[in-house]
Amino acid sequence: MMLRYALQTLRYRKAGFLGAFVALLCAAALVTACGTLLETGLRGKIGTERYASAPVLVSADQNVHETTVKKKGEGEKARTKTKHKAKPVAERAWLPAATVDAVRAVPGVERAVPELTFQAVPLVKAAGEPKPSYGHAWTSAELTPFTIAEGRAPRSGGEVVLDRALAARAGLRPGSELTVQSTGEPRTYQVTGIATTPRGDLAQQSALFFSDDEARRLAARDGQVSAIGVLPAPGVDAGELADRVAQALKGTTAQVGTGDERGPVEFLDAADARIKLVSMGGAMGGTSLLVAILVVVGTFALSVQQRHRELALLRAIAATPGQLRRMIGREALLVGLAAGLTGALAGLPLAAWLHGRFVDAGVVPVTLERTAGIFPMCAAVAASLLGAWAAARITGRRIARIRPAEALAEAAAERRRPGWIRTVAGVLLLAGGAVLIVVLGSLRTEPASTPVTFLAVVVLAGAVSLLGPLLVRGAAALLAGPLRLAGPGGHLATANLRGNATRMASAVTPLALLVGMTCTVLFITPTLGNAARAQARDGIRADWVLAAQGPGITREAAERIRRTPGVSAATEIVHTSVRVGLAKYAAQGVTPAGLTRTWDPEVTGGSLDGFGEGAVAVSELAADRLGLKPGSPLSLTLGDGTPVTLTVSAVYARGLGFGDLTLPHGLVAAHADNPLASSVLVAAEPGPGPAAGRERLADAVRGFPGVRVLSAAEADEALAQRQDAGAEINLLAMGLVLAFTAIAVVNTLAMSTAERFREFAMLRLAGAKRRQVLRMLRAEALAVVLIGVVLGSGIALAVLTAFSVGMTGVAAPAVLPVAYAVVVGAAGLLALPATSLPGRLALRVAPVEVATAKG
Repeated sequence: MMLRYALQTLRYRKAGFLGAFVALLCAAALVTACGTLLETGLRGKIGTERYASAPVLVSADQNVHETTVKKKGEGEKARTKTKHKAKPVAERAWLPAATVDAVRAVPGVERAVPELTFQAVPLVKAAGEPKPSYGHAWTSAELTPFTIAEGRAPRSGGEVVLDRALAARAGLRPGSELTVQSTGEPRTYQVTGIATTPRGDLAQQSALFFSDDEARRLAARDGQVSAIGVLPAPGVDAGELADRVAQALKGTTAQVGTGDERGPVEFLDAADARIKLVSMGGAMGGTSLLVAILVVVGTFALSVQQRHRELALLRAIAATPGQLRRMIGREALLVGLAAGLTGALAGLPLAAWLHGRFVDAGVVPVTLERTAGIFPMCAAVAASLLGAWAAARITGRRIARIRPAEALAEAAAERRRPGWIRTVAGVLLLAGGAVLIVVLGSLRTEPASTPVTFLAVVVLAGAVSLLGPLLVRGAAALLAGPLRLAGPGGHLATANLRGNATRMASAVTPLALLVGMTCTVLFITPTLGNAARAQARDGIRADWVLAAQGPGITREAAERIRRTPGVSAATEIVHTSVRVGLAKYAAQGVTPAGLTRTWDPEVTGGSLDGFGEGAVAVSELAADRLGLKPGSPLSLTLGDGTPVTLTVSAVYARGLGFGDLTLPHGLVAAHADNPLASSVLVAAEPGPGPAAGRERLADAVRGFPGVRVLSAAEADEALAQRQDAGAEINLLAMGLVLAFTAIAVVNTLAMSTAERFREFAMLRLAGAKRRQVLRMLRAEALAVVLIGVVLGSGIALAVLTAFSVGMTGVAAPAVLPVAYAVVVGAAGLLALPATSLPGRLALRVAPVEVATAKG
């Protein structure tokens, strides 16, 4: 019977359930999109291109491993539990060249082809989108396979073969000359051939092939190979051969892969992207679920409140509380099922769009294929059903439990005081938000701070939702004076704010959440970036900075700068990341000579004097986390997986501006895929003016393409532009949640206004004019916007201040006035039409028809 009533209610009150349906649909789409990203990070395939004809591939282990053993219990009941963890390294790990001979000796191997992969950037204008380009030895061309379509293979150190796609985009043919920037100085080569593959052009990269001797020189990895392609003898199964090779190489760092296992060896950035996608998908999905619960509960609360008269009548004709709860629950399940299925299907193209934006932004490599399984869709439907049922039970709990006479009385007027359970829950959430803010103020790393930041926003918004009626009544008392200046409409708006605080609170909550979340997303990166830029600005003593627009600045360019008259020191900087244990730290390599004349990280312990081979400088944050001090040994794993032990020579305070670890330039460059400096700090001696000094430096590097001479201020501006790009990624990552919240704002306000037909009719019959009612609606909307903006801004300010304290040590959140004004303006543009348009539609109906209508 209750199911039949639920179906009839849905049939005749479609408009009343439309808001809940929209909210659940958006929530299901969000869960599907975020779940698809999460699944892509966990199970997404990385296809191979270069090694397509090598069914078995041998490579070095591209991970750092850590094994922990825990013992539980004592005596005979003692048990040991072994836990193994692995994290990818930042650069390519290489194999000893002797591994090739070991592989060739395995029975069933027809050929073992050594592979060299290294940076090789053609310095030529090419049509279309640029792709990463890599150099190889021509003898490894058969791994794809590449064959000569025009010209011939390279025979000497001055010759190169290009893949067909690169040659076409650059307009090159056999006999053309091409300058290539690899791991050393740029060199001009003669194009002797154009190579093609039977599978078509490489989609994700460009390939340049050199003679074997030249490839070894450019790779700068004597006695090492990047991989070994294994071609089985006729009749030998690839899987069986892989097992044999793995057994032969047991006890070494080599790994053997077949099928989809070859892709991660070719595209190293895809492994790190998996971790990013899992992190982003989990963070976005978790935030989406919390926001969805908050929004859906508010929407159902408004829907049930609009049906107080109907539910009161059911109680009056002997419907039991259990029957009402079951009816409301079945209504919610029906709406949740319909919205969940629709939203799950809508989430698939949404996930594809979001994945494409991440690829375009460079966060996710195009080689990591998007996985669209059924699990995110099932999770979305389950979340919609659970959220709808829980929201309906929570919101319908009180109306189902009260006595029939009380229900009829409450249908006529809103309860003056919120329930004590709601108030207590709101206070508890407020206390929980305060605890999260305190915790946030103690977190020092961005990966730890980011999820707590957005969780704090949602928890505080939940407190606003539960305490909303009390907050609205308090705000109404403060706004009573200004609203009265608006005339009769202002008086009516004040009365509505006081008498219908619960209804107004349901509109204030999504607005506060929207403003709080948007301000947090917009200002979290500038808050961290401003502190980092300030530290870098204060710590760079150099007068000039050489910046690389291309692959990097070569050693010869830096040496030429050092020999330039008027230059007292030049510090080359190359960036990488290292691992201490499994923890990842940003690191840089610097040339020691004249370091203190160009660079001041504010040393607080030890000294940079004599900084060089075997030394490392660490930030105060890293020193605290790792328990280090000057003179302490530090064991770490370099970017390519090479373990080293260094001695801490100095501890510095400006870790945000200069990274957590600083190592000797030579050590980092020898273990990096790109050993070229990303920048060179140049200190000038007193003498000629800035213009003359800049001209001298420009003349010194004129023969080196892609090198610019910047002043310290211009370098700071370039850093700000890179940080703006990071802010765009954060906004993109949370954009769906913000869009969902914006839809919830419009949805809630429209529902709140559309159900007031009878109220508007009574006002018209009592003598109020149509324009006075519209003025009342506008005054209410402005009051709701003002309350929502103030609460949301307060939430964002508290969270951003705590984030700033934890990450930078000072309470200095960066608030961009123009961006904040746009947020406030957008909130107003959302709220005003969502209120006025339903109000105008409601006022089109004659007051007498509404007042005499049944129900």
